[in-house]
Amino acid sequence: MSARPKVVITDHDFADVELEREILERAGAEVVALQAKSEQDLLEHAHDCAAMINQYAYIGATTIAAMQQCRVIARYGVGTDIVDVAAATAKGIQVTNVRDYCTEEVADHAISLWLALARGLFAYNRATHRGEWHWQSAAPLHRLRGQTIGIVSFGAIGQAIARRARAFGVKVIVHDPYVDATTVAEHKVAAVSKEALVAEADVVMMQVPMTSETRHFLSEQEFRAMKPNALVVCTGRGPTIDNHALYRALSEGWIAGAGLDDPEEEPAKRKHWSPDDNPLFSLPNVIVTPHAAYYSEESLRAARTIAAQEVARVLSKQAPLNPVNTPIR
Repeated sequence: MSARPKVVITDHDFADVELEREILERAGAEVVALQAKSEQDLLEHAHDCAAMINQYAYIGATTIAAMQQCRVIARYGVGTDIVDVAAATAKGIQVTNVRDYCTEEVADHAISLWLALARGLFAYNRATHRGEWHWQSAAPLHRLRGQTIGIVSFGAIGQAIARRARAFGVKVIVHDPYVDATTVAEHKVAAVSKEALVAEADVVMMQVPMTSETRHFLSEQEFRAMKPNALVVCTGRGPTIDNHALYRALSEGWIAGAGLDDPEEEPAKRKHWSPDDNPLFSLPNVIVTPHAAYYSEESLRAARTIAAQEVARVLSKQAPLNPVNTPIR
């Protein structure tokens, strides 16, 4: 068996892991790349790995319990809902993430989804490709200036969305129980309750992390309270929106449209997937992108580099730059 510490890359959807391999082998580690879709796929390597880096694969209590040498679990991204952080903490394992690597990309993507829906771009495109040349193909459309955008979660990305949105002459309201009054004032937005936001917003921008508090943050009650012309845009975690309730809201006309970067059950986390699995994919007033809001060549390289560097740092007994937890030693 190799004396070098083993770093397991649980899964990835980019061409290769040579960037990570270069960083980690320079730090004296051996890299094993998998394409795991379940915890069972990880157990063979869990007992003797020194680190894991994951993109979509869930690293839960079962995997962590099997770890005998692991010192760090690194996420290729911001969210840590696919790592059992409590189990890792109790086991003395450091968890890290990658912060602020894709703020501009996600904000741009959110605004793009909004504009595509609000200006009927996909409906017009489908019509012209069918040979129909009528402005009515996407009617009714409404003027953006004077509308209200509601942003749920007002961290770095929510703030970047607000800066872009104001250029269109909209009012911006936000709901985030953890944001302070100074931040709200600095960005010239209004902080409101959840109930006020869903009732007043013409566009609800969801940029919400996945926690026990935020699961199905938008469900039937919220959709019924929205304006019939309301749009929902989600560039946060998919399970924060109840997809069954969203389908009813869209198909029965409670709201007008939705742009989703991450449906509730993300296809990349499943062994087999078809758009038939989620009826939202059948609706003409829904745009779905494949969890791509974070993506640019620059942001992808940053995420991969930082995740690998965090592992190298911990394995060389240095403090991580992006710690998620304080392990129990």
